[in-house]
Amino acid sequence: MLDLDGILIYNKLDILAAHYYAVNMSDIYIYKIYNESVCFMIKSMTGFGRSEVSNEERKITVEMKAVNHRYCDITIKLPKKLSFFEASIRNLLKNYIGRGKVDVYITYEDYTESNVCLKYNTKLAKEYYDYLVKISEDFGIENDVRTSLLSRFPEVFTLEEQSADEGKLWEMVEEAVRIAAERFVETRITEGENLKADLIQKLEGMLKIVEFIEERYPKIIEDYRNKLLNKVREILQDTKVDESILLTEVTIFADKICVDEETVRLKSHISNMINILNESENVGRKLDFIAQEMNREANTILSKISDIEIVNKAIDLKTEIEKVREQIQNIE
Repeated sequence: MLDLDGILIYNKLDILAAHYYAVNMSDIYIYKIYNESVCFMIKSMTGFGRSEVSNEERKITVEMKAVNHRYCDITIKLPKKLSFFEASIRNLLKNYIGRGKVDVYITYEDYTESNVCLKYNTKLAKEYYDYLVKISEDFGIENDVRTSLLSRFPEVFTLEEQSADEGKLWEMVEEAVRIAAERFVETRITEGENLKADLIQKLEGMLKIVEFIEERYPKIIEDYRNKLLNKVREILQDTKVDESILLTEVTIFADKICVDEETVRLKSHISNMINILNESENVGRKLDFIAQEMNREANTILSKISDIEIVNKAIDLKTEIEKVREQIQNIE
């Protein structure tokens, strides 16, 4: 459930006329919402975020950075004093991170001097004194035990660090981690939108290549028919050409080099990829799978047709698919 300025949202699509909000819903950031349609923000896997939270007693600094990774791999480095918060910090970060190798560095500075106190071990001091008295009696020597002497014995006086209030300490840690995570996600969204724009531009270019192949295909059949007809006439000279045999041969050739299925699937994959870029979170793996399917279709086209123009366009198509796949590796 989300709260957009007091509007409770239970369903991603049940929203009317909300504009320019940025709300964290686990891993989903809603940026623009129009007439029951939601636009989800694509996020890059690389990002950086930093925050500092301090008061009169202490300061906590959090830094986060991430690179590409197939899964969600979070490494947290923090002082021993905060180590018991690691599981809570990890669970908190999972609300902001879906994929990527993320390194989190947390530092802690204590400004207070009142957190150290002097402890006097009465029982141990009495034992020291009793043994010194016994030594005096056993050996018949003067008992010259003084307070200054007893105070020097080990563990009579010790300095102990008072434990901080865990509740207040966690509030500071949680605030610092949340601020850093939000800034971290902002950098991911900014880069993700740039990736999205670049991908859509490449996909639109690929669509034009596929359309060229569709338009060129009938011309290949026509050219083949004319070449075949001219060749037969050249061989038979004045003999009448059997159009049915010629038609059968052309049909067999057309069936052999037919790429209708491949172009239809390619257009479907391109359309699907654009829709995915506009609609959901954690799309990296899904997009990578679609790109693999597109590459298979391009290979099939190359294996079926030897026409130089289509071959060149199919090679261009494979090049663009590879560029798309490289960019997809950066998407969460």
